[in-house]
Amino acid sequence: MIQPVTTASKFRISFLSWWMVWIFVQWLVISSYGFDSTISITDSFVCNILLAGACLLITNNMKFYLPQKERYWYILITSVVISAIWLFAVKSILHIFFKNDPGYTVFLERSLYIRFVIGFLMTGCMAIIGLLWYTLREQQAADKRKEEAEQMTKDAELSKLRQQLQPHFLFNSLNSISALAGSQPEKARHMIQQLSDFLRGTLKRDNHQHVSLEEELHHLGLYLDIEKVRFGRRLQTEIMVSGNASMLRLPSLLLQPVVENAIKFGLYDTTEMVMIRIEAGIADKDLFITVTNPFDEATSVSTQGTGFGLVSIRRRLYLLFARNDLLVTEKKDNRFITHIRIPQYLYESNHH
Repeated sequence: MIQPVTTASKFRISFLSWWMVWIFVQWLVISSYGFDSTISITDSFVCNILLAGACLLITNNMKFYLPQKERYWYILITSVVISAIWLFAVKSILHIFFKNDPGYTVFLERSLYIRFVIGFLMTGCMAIIGLLWYTLREQQAADKRKEEAEQMTKDAELSKLRQQLQPHFLFNSLNSISALAGSQPEKARHMIQQLSDFLRGTLKRDNHQHVSLEEELHHLGLYLDIEKVRFGRRLQTEIMVSGNASMLRLPSLLLQPVVENAIKFGLYDTTEMVMIRIEAGIADKDLFITVTNPFDEATSVSTQGTGFGLVSIRRRLYLLFARNDLLVTEKKDNRFITHIRIPQYLYESNHH
């Protein structure tokens, strides 16, 4: 299997290629002054190998020390100092090699200024490239840390919301069991068993952030069984799923607080039979769920409570999808309707 070329490998190849080309160019320039190949090649190699080393020294320095303030002054001073040291080393080495060639010695002395300018430009460019490269890497690392911190915060808040729902439901269920224990002990025992099954299923789902609608409705059925023990024939439910909506995905334990809210508004202020309707379908590739319950605005004031269930669901949906329009409620013809939209792009990207 062919391994992909890394960014570091690309840099090494580009760096090496550039200096090979520059060595060749300098060799041609020096040859044009009539010097033989030995002098031209030696001059070009000595100058450019030392200059390449100086450039690497500067970029390596940026790796361990990245100036934050007055960085361009730092680059200017560093480039001047490094270029001066490089030029001194080049002059000393070439003088040792060709001290017996007066023509080349004169050429070397006269070309020191242009060599310094070239060295300064090369080291300055490499310093700027190094500065930009390591600044970008530092920014990317900071962005990644920030993203991970935000994700951890979001996950912690989602977990907190889910854990808050459980005591909320347990409080209501235990109150119902307490009420049934004296008058209808058989129903109380049955409800305890159902509550045990429900909690066991909840614990299994704690590690699953997202589930299919089919799984969510199965778990919701356990909750409704408990509530039907509590309310008897007064609570009737109708669940309608169209098309392949049962295969679409949604955040786990999302529907229970919505249905609990529907039961609270639908049954707490009446002694008549109440129908809770749950409808699910697909539109624009997204999952749409509607929960409908009877609603009498004249008697609803005493049962409004804190509204924690719907508030928590809206917050969960915002944390997951960054949208505030995914849960909408309306009152229409003595009915309270909760509309939920679950975008599927998140699950498609995770699947792929």
